[in-house]
Amino acid sequence: MPRSTHRRVGLVADEAGFWHQSRADFGPSVEPGVQLETPEARRRLLHLIERLGLRRRMTQLEPLALAEADLARVHTADYLAAFRAQSAGAGGELGDFAGFGHGSYEIAVRSAGGVAAAVRAVLDGELDRAYALVRPPGHHAEPDRARGYCLLANIPIALELARARQGLGRVAIVDWDVHHGNGAQRIYWDDPEVLAISLHQDRLYPVDSGAVEERGGDAALGATLNIPLPAGSGEGAYLAAFDRVVAPALRAFQPELLVVACGYDAAFLDPSSQMALTSATFGDLARRTIELAEELCGGRLVIAQEGGYSPLYTPICGAAVVAALLEAESETELHDPYGRHLHTPEQNLLPHQLEAIERAGAAAGTAPPTHDQHHPHDQHHQHDPHHRSTHHHEESAP
Repeated sequence: MPRSTHRRVGLVADEAGFWHQSRADFGPSVEPGVQLETPEARRRLLHLIERLGLRRRMTQLEPLALAEADLARVHTADYLAAFRAQSAGAGGELGDFAGFGHGSYEIAVRSAGGVAAAVRAVLDGELDRAYALVRPPGHHAEPDRARGYCLLANIPIALELARARQGLGRVAIVDWDVHHGNGAQRIYWDDPEVLAISLHQDRLYPVDSGAVEERGGDAALGATLNIPLPAGSGEGAYLAAFDRVVAPALRAFQPELLVVACGYDAAFLDPSSQMALTSATFGDLARRTIELAEELCGGRLVIAQEGGYSPLYTPICGAAVVAALLEAESETELHDPYGRHLHTPEQNLLPHQLEAIERAGAAAGTAPPTHDQHHPHDQHHQHDPHHRSTHHHEESAP
């Protein structure tokens, strides 16, 4: 693909996000105060890209100041009022695995504003690409409740603002966080102008969403695409899923903007999943996405931080993605002291993983089925994106 000698890459990194207090309640078996979602991994990512000389090559962006009307394009008035009121006090809980402390409403608004700033700059042509290193994350948040550490739907808020102010048309969201991207799925279930793709560990969180049969409402059938991968999947499975299902779907959809919900919790050292990705895989996923953005939408690409809970490994994975955005991958390939030990046969594409990928491709119409199409979700809730499980204690934490 033709490339210029310089890419204008933006970075949003707001100190306020590191001050957000996440208060997920894990029950009496976990020591009070112990949390999985902390600022440590993101702080270390920011420090690492600075130490590697990558941050100074990026244009620093400030979060946009969002009004409540900007949030209300996505969230209900009752939810926003309850969130604001609890945040003004001691904090609270408005969903599952999504407790928060005093002042988190204002911080969450800045997090959404960070993604909005990245989207605005890329659509305006000020930048070619941008990375929003924001906290709290957003891809589990639904219109009327928080879920999985996510309080506001950062990416949909940014996209709806761009639709209202900049005339944004067709947009694709690729979510490679290890947990299902239920927020975008529910928000855009009936919207044919938004393609919501989620690669995730099968039935990890939320356990009642993310099956291949969930493809969108009647008005937008096919605009939701789920690729649930078996636990233990590594580089071979993820790259095959991207090449065989994600890329063809994006080419068929022809978006004007490509946005990635970028979680690093599919990494082999992450405590919240059972996947096996290395930093090199995240770099490869980023480069494939960059190439598709160049091919399909003039290079317009925004990557927004979602999960990633290993303070040790998340920064290395994130640095690989930032380096790919800057086309400087050689600067970080020697900085992963762990990933080089993970190049084992288990990283190859295995038959049961290929079967899952082919099933997703067949449902999406991007690949012909070559295996029996019976799916283990047959006895599992599949079709109603608004279904709410009452068994949250059975879910793994995001």
